Amino acid sequence: MKNYRAGVAAIALVAGFSVTPAHAEFTGKSAGDFMVRARAIAVIPDEDASTTIGGNVSIDNDVVPEVDFTYFVTDSIALELIAATTKHDVSHNAGIDLGEVSLLPPTLTLQYHFMPKERFSPYVGAGLNYTIFYNEDVAAGSPVTSIDYDNAFGYALQVGADYALNDNWYANVDVKKLFLSTDVSMNGGAITADVDIDPWIVGVGVGYRF
Repeated sequence: MKNYRAGVAAIALVAGFSVTPAHAEFTGKSAGDFMVRARAIAVIPDEDASTTIGGNVSIDNDVVPEVDFTYFVTDSIALELIAATTKHDVSHNAGIDLGEVSLLPPTLTLQYHFMPKERFSPYVGAGLNYTIFYNEDVAAGSPVTSIDYDNAFGYALQVGADYALNDNWYANVDVKKLFLSTDVSMNGGAITADVDIDPWIVGVGVGYRF
């Protein structure tokens, strides 16, 4: 009987060790954690413009890869920095081709994660953006022979959610709204425009928590 009891106790102890890691495997987000995410993002401008020749402009969408870095100051409060670059065709609604321009819009947001210890962890954020315009390229045969965009500060709002696949890997969906305007000069300043780009940025991807 003593050996039987000892055997039962040993089985229970082994079972306890085998079950405990399964329950303890997921710890959730904690202060000091660092997360790197890779997303595919769709950048969808919500453009509007006033120009010295009247009319409006159109800026096409782009889909690109993006990487972001998140640091958890507390369990619920985090800082996120995103980096991506996009390229857009621009045209005037009078049928004038305004060529192409590339954007580099690093954005820093302060986030609040509502349920950092749960597998499903939604968050909201707000922050600042600085957009660098480069590789302005006018279209061949266009009456616009030169074009220049001013780099500009803007601000961002954000909502998203992480879903833990295990203790380190997360699936992620994220939506940002950037409020961004730029002054545009064409043909050496003969034509000017004040352009509100205000893009939506919709992303899906995966993240790894360190």
